[in-house]
Parts: sequence; structure tokens; C-alpha cells
Amino acid sequence: MNERFGLRFADVDLQRHLGTRLAGFLVIVAVAYVVRPLLHGLVYQTLYSPFGLIVIGTTAVAATVLWFLPPLAGAPVDGMSTTVSPLLPASANQKLGLLVVVFTVGLLVGFVYSVPAGMVTERSLAQDTMGEADQIQEFPRVNAENPRIAPRAVADVQTRGSVSYRTHRLGPSDIARAEDGSLAWSYAIEPDGFRNKLLSNQRGVLLSDMTRMEDRQITAYDNQTFAIGEGMYLQRGAAWNLRTTDYFAQYFDDAVEFTHDGQAYMYYPKTTHEWRLTPIPHTVPVWDGGALLHTNGTIDLLSPEEAQASEILEGQRLYPLYNSRRQMASLGYRNGIINQLDIVGEHAGQVEVATLPAGAGNSQPFVIDLEGEQMSYVTAMEPYGEDTRGLDEVWFIDAATGDLRYFGSEGETLTGPERAMGIVRSEDSQTGWGDNFQVVEPIPVFINDELWWHSKVVPIDNTDISRSVFVSASSGEAVELGDTESVREFLAGGDVDAVDNVDTEPAPGEANVDYYIVITDSDGTVIERIPVEPGQEPSISYEPAGNASA
Repeated sequence: MNERFGLRFADVDLQRHLGTRLAGFLVIVAVAYVVRPLLHGLVYQTLYSPFGLIVIGTTAVAATVLWFLPPLAGAPVDGMSTTVSPLLPASANQKLGLLVVVFTVGLLVGFVYSVPAGMVTERSLAQDTMGEADQIQEFPRVNAENPRIAPRAVADVQTRGSVSYRTHRLGPSDIARAEDGSLAWSYAIEPDGFRNKLLSNQRGVLLSDMTRMEDRQITAYDNQTFAIGEGMYLQRGAAWNLRTTDYFAQYFDDAVEFTHDGQAYMYYPKTTHEWRLTPIPHTVPVWDGGALLHTNGTIDLLSPEEAQASEILEGQRLYPLYNSRRQMASLGYRNGIINQLDIVGEHAGQVEVATLPAGAGNSQPFVIDLEGEQMSYVTAMEPYGEDTRGLDEVWFIDAATGDLRYFGSEGETLTGPERAMGIVRSEDSQTGWGDNFQVVEPIPVFINDELWWHSKVVPIDNTDISRSVFVSASSGEAVELGDTESVREFLAGGDVDAVDNVDTEPAPGEANVDYYIVITDSDGTVIERIPVEPGQEPSISYEPAGNASA
């Protein structure tokens, strides 16, 4: 019997023991390699997280050492009990007990270290964000031809109600650019049911126009089978293959489904983490390009520069939404760690992401299209404080390059999204808010260097869009518009009087009337109210009087 490091080892043929353990270790490594996508989260956390490195890393090293050590004989010299299970041999029981001790110590150390490491990570990310950002004095103009009109919930209800796939379903919706340049809600047409997820394939993608209130186009590219794709299990799925082809990366964002020259593709923005050693070791997320998935199963791993230069990806979202959220959330640390602490912090210049009320139907950052078909992630920031809801800054992250810009209000009080939704409801006391209709998806738009909040009024069942309402962040003025062309005219010029004001008005409780089309003059005086029966789909056009028929 040998004694080392306070442990008693049984007398065994050491060479034979090590050979047997090495063979077993290689079998474990081989199995782990085959199923490595299932272990990706643990491995990535070990390599790129201080907490994971301390807890998982030390436990894995200890387990490996204990695996190769000779069998233990009796209890440790100090008498410590390491019995874990009476079903295990004595030596295995003692080794497992030691492993539990190592894991517990590592867990405690990891929790303690992760607190300062997490704050240093946020501080580093905030410094990087501020260092890369340019302050602008004027708001960029929004793309008037690509307004975000159809809310996600309405698009989901209308789109899912317009297709019929017996063995397939539509996956989660996301925002992509259609081939005509418009923005669309995009979906993967993925297999439905256990058997189909195991054996069938994604059969293409579907795009639902988000830029119109009426006559919205839904285009299904459902005859293009993906060799690997969304909703497919194990080695046939996109997630599995992304991890096997690029193991040391994370794909936090959902796929961007789109078409180019009639061919369906999916793009996955990629995030990695880099270690920084000062002031204490920590990691920060960075953009590392993305993966372009072809229908034949080919995956192109692209650097940020290659993704931006790709003809196929022109106009699409390339930068990860995950990274943009992390950058914006870190800005509370830009004036230091101490400044943002609850008790001792001064909170000077501290900002936080503006609150969206429950039921808004969207989250920040907002994805909008600026002039020149430049997709951008927009985040509204409010001053720190439970009772502050006015805006302090508006941040823009280019969705193709990750370039940062921000507009500071310089003391001007700007209405935030929560207050803007309240103004929409207060402007119309006749509507049964919460019972029949609701205000959803406030989106920031920029008209003549002024910020407006573009909300939509929709039925509770999300089956249609009643009207669009714009609220000025500066004055609180509200403008209600009832058709797409009016919205585009307003976005293009911001002149309320110049917009042909044809609105719609709900008619709760009135038999055989779904809603009214309300025609007003430039002063808001009602000229005519036209009842629309359920099932009718009227279209509105404007003709000069000379062209009217007798």
C-alpha cells in the first residue's frame, strides 16, 4: 500500500492500470467528439467564461487526474469521509467524493469571482462601445418606402392563416429584406411533429411583407428543400452542423431567412468572446462574421468583411442582435463601476434601455430601415431612475457593419415609447382599449430631424391593422393615418396637412358594421363616415374630379 498526498493507494500493476484507464479515456473522448454539439455549451463556457473555467475546468481536470490515479485503499489519512453511494466500489466512492469536494470548492470560488468579473466585463464593453461611437447632431432620415407597419403578431396570425402545410409549420418570424428592397417578416418552413423532424426536411422559406396595411403580399418559396435546416433533429439540423463546422463560436440570433435571385438562403450572425487580462481576467463578446447556409447543406463561414462583400447578403442584417443588446445594456457602466452601484454610486450620466410596457409586442433594439436601404438597430435610452421615462439618448447600430452612432437629447425632454402608447390611447376615448383594440409595437421613426413614435392599433385577436398613429417625441402631437400611402407621405415629409387623411374607426357592438372609414379634411373635421361590413375589403384611391364618371 502506497501513501501520497494524504491518500492511500492500493498495490496494483501500474503499467496495466494506466493502459486500461487510457483506453477508457480514449473511448470517452471519442464518444464526446461524436456528440460534441450536445456538449458545446459546457465546452464554450469553460473556454470563454471565468465562472465556467473555474467550475467546469477545475472539475474536468480533477476528474481526469482521479481517473488515472490507482485505486484508493481505505479512507484518507485525515479520516475525511468521502462516501457518496453504497452502490459503488470503495475506491470509486472515495474518488467521487473527492470530485464532489473539488466541484463544491470550485462552485464557491466561481460565484465569488464572477461578481467582479461580470462588472469588469460590462465596464470593458461600455468603454469599447463609447470609444467606437460617433455622436451625431441630427437624426438620420427613415426610409419612407419601407415603413414597419405590420406588427409581428398580426403578421404571424395572417401568415399562418394563409398557408396550409400538413407536415410542416412556420418557424419563428424574423426580419429580412425581400428582393424588391422592402422589409419582410421571414419564416422557415420547417417539419412538424417528431417523426417529420427526425426524417423530413425544411422545405424552404416564406416572406410576409411588413410595409403595408392593406394588400400585403405573402410569398412562399416552399419548393426548395434544405439538406440541413431549422426544425430538423440532430445531425440533420442547422444548429448541429453550425457547431460541428465552427465549434468555438456562438449563434445566439435566430436565422435570417431570405432569397437572392429566387434562391432561398439562411444567415446566422456569429458571436465569439475574447479574453482580457486586466484589471482582472474577463471576457467580452465580439462579432466574428456569420454563417451562410445554402439549400444543399453547404455552410459558408464568413468573416465580417466577407459577409459585407457578399452579393448574396447585400442589404441583409449581418451584425448580431445579441451583441447590440449587450452593448446597450453595458452603457450604465460607461462612467465607472462605482458610479452605477445602488448604495454608493452617484449615477452621474448613467443611462439604461428605455422600458417598453407589457403588451407592446416588440423589444429593443428596434430594427428599422434608414434612407438608402440601410438597416439599423435603434435603441432608446432613458436616464437612470425608476420614475424617469423621458429619453436621454437614441443609439444607432448599422445592421451590416456594426458601426455605432448616437444622438444626445442635450437636456431636451423627449417622450419615450411607454408615454407615446399612452398618448395614442388618450387621443381616442371611444375605442374599447383592452376589450376590442390595443396599441402595439411603437417604432422610432425620424422625420425632418424629429423623432416620432409609430404605433399601430390592432384588434385584440391580431387579425388586422386598424390604423397607424404617430406621436411626436418633442411635442406629444398625435397623427392618425388609415392607409399605407398616407403613412409613406407622412414619413417622406412630415407635413400633416399635406396628407390625405383617410382614417378608420372601430365600431364595437354595432351589428353588421366591422368598422368605419372616416374621411376628414386638413383641419380634422369629419367629412364622411363610411360603414364597412364584416368580410368586405375596400380599397381607397384618389382621383381628380375631372376623371370621375357621371
